[in-house]
Amino acid sequence: MSRSAAARLIESGSVSLNGSPVSKKTKVREGDTVCLTLDEPVPSAILPEDIPLDILYEDGDLLIVNKPSGMVVHPAPGNETGTLVNALLNHCGDSLSGIGGVIRPGIVHRIDKETSGLLVVAKNDRSHQFLTEQLQGHRIDRVYTAILIGTPAQESGTVDAPIGRHPVDRKKMAVVRDGHSGRESVTHYRLLESFGGLSYVRCSLETGRTHQIRVHMAFIGHPVLGDPLYGGSAHPFCKKHPQLVEGQFLHAGEITLIHPTTGKELHFTCPLPANMAKALEIIRAAAGQN
Repeated sequence: MSRSAAARLIESGSVSLNGSPVSKKTKVREGDTVCLTLDEPVPSAILPEDIPLDILYEDGDLLIVNKPSGMVVHPAPGNETGTLVNALLNHCGDSLSGIGGVIRPGIVHRIDKETSGLLVVAKNDRSHQFLTEQLQGHRIDRVYTAILIGTPAQESGTVDAPIGRHPVDRKKMAVVRDGHSGRESVTHYRLLESFGGLSYVRCSLETGRTHQIRVHMAFIGHPVLGDPLYGGSAHPFCKKHPQLVEGQFLHAGEITLIHPTTGKELHFTCPLPANMAKALEIIRAAAGQN
């Protein structure tokens, strides 16, 4: 468990040393007996909902889900129902993580509401901890594809720029040079196709900050097409084909990780969502690249 979770247990009186209560500063010695009392995880206040899931892989430790664009990962104000977590609670039943003393699906990482693609979900505490450590150690490889406005000057490159909360608009993130508010953020990109006014790129994450690819691509002058927060929705394509624009054209299409029990490397891919595939078809046709 995390240090903060252990500290909460000590503060609540759930830990004793040689039969006596302890504080967080109590030191242990050879021969001491530490007793930890854990309550059974309580049910989450989030209700299960019968929502279809596109599951690519599932076993007793984890599952890999292809999340559609428009689905929120975790309930929040304004999005209390219809989320991926609601669907997972219904699908997983009793086989869920109890990290933090609450029965819940182990959401290891998130992607934005309007971003489609692959997510890893842990089904027990051991797997959750193992996968979280992989993620924090940059050992889970996540690859995205995106349609950008304009074409990067270089065919491949790295954006190494810290990201933090926007100083004015609190709904947005931004590249911030203040070391106290910006966290290290690194995105690698490679140009796949260029269409003149638009381009198709592959992005891989070295870190996983909120809105990272969207912020970094906008920072280098090439926002993700259709992105309403970072300047990608004013392009003529969005006005000409509004039925295809469900938010930013960004898709988490590949993920590679180590299985928490077998130790084997697992690699998964999923196809582009229909609206993004159709958008690329239209863009290629307009550029004479049928």
